[in-house]
Amino acid sequence: MGQKIQLKASDGFTLDAYTAGPSGKAKGGIVLIQEIFGVNQHIRALVDEWAGQGYKVVAPAMYDRAEKNFEVGYDEEARQKGMAARAKLDPKNHVLDYQAAYAAVKDAGKVAIMGYCYGGTVAWQGAQSGPFDAAVCYYGGGIPDMLGADAKCPVLMHFGEKDQGIPLDKVAKVREAKPYAIIDLYPNAGHGFVCDERPSFQKEATDLARKRTLAFLEMNGM
Repeated sequence: MGQKIQLKASDGFTLDAYTAGPSGKAKGGIVLIQEIFGVNQHIRALVDEWAGQGYKVVAPAMYDRAEKNFEVGYDEEARQKGMAARAKLDPKNHVLDYQAAYAAVKDAGKVAIMGYCYGGTVAWQGAQSGPFDAAVCYYGGGIPDMLGADAKCPVLMHFGEKDQGIPLDKVAKVREAKPYAIIDLYPNAGHGFVCDERPSFQKEATDLARKRTLAFLEMNGM
């Protein structure tokens, strides 16, 4: 079971975060970036899950600069609220916030940035800006529009073949532009396939993506 903490970014801004760690020595650290729905029950469960796999994990509240304590569910009204809050954020501040989270887990060893949905895009931004040792991007819809810079670390991306928001031609665009990235596709999966609170949950894809992610982290010394 994790706990709520506070992080301080280099510009002096204080943001909340949820963190959890393993019972023994950590394999490394993970900065886990939320979906548009905030650091909600699902994201906290993911933090606990990855901590159970042996990592020190922290999920910074990336929406704190727009709205403190933002946390919603998964209906259409919640989605609209999430998108509206995201629109208030300056992507330049993402760097400050995930670097503050990095500082909170770097004592565990190598650190990966991992994100889901909106967080998948932010994880790609983290791979481009540093200082991470690896990046894992789950269905990051903004990635195809952020191909100007190269990653500074190894990258693994997960996409569902039935994701209407990220069609396969966009995935192909990423693959062509960044051939060094490992890109895995899941035939029966749509957007948000890891979240068991959404209709798009796909257990087989979730389990396989977890297995591949663990192998990727191990391959990169974590």
